[in-house]
Amino acid sequence: MNSQRRSLVLALPGLGWLTVFMIVPCLIVFFFSFFERGVYGGIEYNFGFDNFLRAAEPIYLSIFLGSARIAALATLIAVIIAYPAAYAISLAPKDRQNTYLFLVMLPFWSNYLIRTYAWIVLLNREGLINKALGGAGIITEPLPILYNDFAVITGLVYNYLPFVILAIYASLQRLNPELREASTDLGAPAWVTFLRVTLPLTLPGVAAGAVFVFVLSIGNFITPDLLGGGRIQMVGNLIYDQFLSARDWPFGAALSLILIFIMMLLLFTQAVFVNRAQQARAAPDG
Repeated sequence: MNSQRRSLVLALPGLGWLTVFMIVPCLIVFFFSFFERGVYGGIEYNFGFDNFLRAAEPIYLSIFLGSARIAALATLIAVIIAYPAAYAISLAPKDRQNTYLFLVMLPFWSNYLIRTYAWIVLLNREGLINKALGGAGIITEPLPILYNDFAVITGLVYNYLPFVILAIYASLQRLNPELREASTDLGAPAWVTFLRVTLPLTLPGVAAGAVFVFVLSIGNFITPDLLGGGRIQMVGNLIYDQFLSARDWPFGAALSLILIFIMMLLLFTQAVFVNRAQQARAAPDG
């Protein structure tokens, strides 16, 4: 009993922090979503579901679908880049792996906004990329690689890629090397071992990293605003505008609630997938 009380006391600061800064704001958003915008902004406490019906209108539905498309592309590209990187780190000598992981996380030593602004310097018509390609004679005119989907996806992949590498690396580290050795001893080529042993057993790490990138990307508003130049409207930008420009807090709260629901659904699906994968892995041992 004393141990339980001690654990509860130690957990109270964290629980209090989560309650004040996560649960309470989410509850406020939940309640606001069922009311109406006042004539001059603010809230009129007339209960209804109009905000959710409005969110289903084609113009807002297209923004949700467009955001999901950009987030899905960013997730796919991040996983394609992250898996070989994580795999290479896992095969490196043990004394070098921590150094490589340190280099992966090094960009986080700088501010998110600074990293995003740096891409504007790289991608604009007079930026380093266009100048390098022009100087090499590869292009004759600057490429339009800023203020479009390409720039936004590039920024999202760059900012969230380290998390995917870490998730996949952790999954690779938990993989029993004897399984790959057994596949090789049985005469399987390296690519067959990878496709039939390594990849299936590390899919939980891939799923964790993919969900992480997708969830953060679909609700991001800084990267689309800066690298999209205001031309790319995503859900995060729409919610931001409802609270700070249109002053329609109830509709912004409804959009936020829908986005939270999508995120929770993805996290729940990922948790179920990981749980089933762990059960399937433990089944032969049983």
